[in-house]
Amino acid sequence: MMVLCFLSRTLQLARHSFSPLGRQLCSASANKPVLTLFTKKPCPLCDEAKEVLEPYKTRFILQEVDITLPENSAWYEKYKYDIPVFHLNGKFLMKHQVDIQKFEDQLMKLELQNDGNQ
Repeated sequence: MMVLCFLSRTLQLARHSFSPLGRQLCSASANKPVLTLFTKKPCPLCDEAKEVLEPYKTRFILQEVDITLPENSAWYEKYKYDIPVFHLNGKFLMKHQVDIQKFEDQLMKLELQNDGNQ
């Protein structure tokens, strides 16, 4: 079975994936926006960022990607010095810390698009 998604670069990477991440990104994209957190363990800055985003958790799906796992080596090479890094629906949004105004603006824009498409 092939997973097909054509919404963004990250989701395009997922279209040939048999992984749960690929399937979850594709199925979730039809409903709530997907906020992808590129992280590793431990990551105190990532934990802090998740706390800042806690009040918004009902408005998006959080997908954590552990960049230290072998299957995520490309993300490790790209973000090893920058975590936490966030993508919203597959597009880079922010890194190092949460820019709450930027996050709210982009989330609202996606929500308005989704409301218009229903």
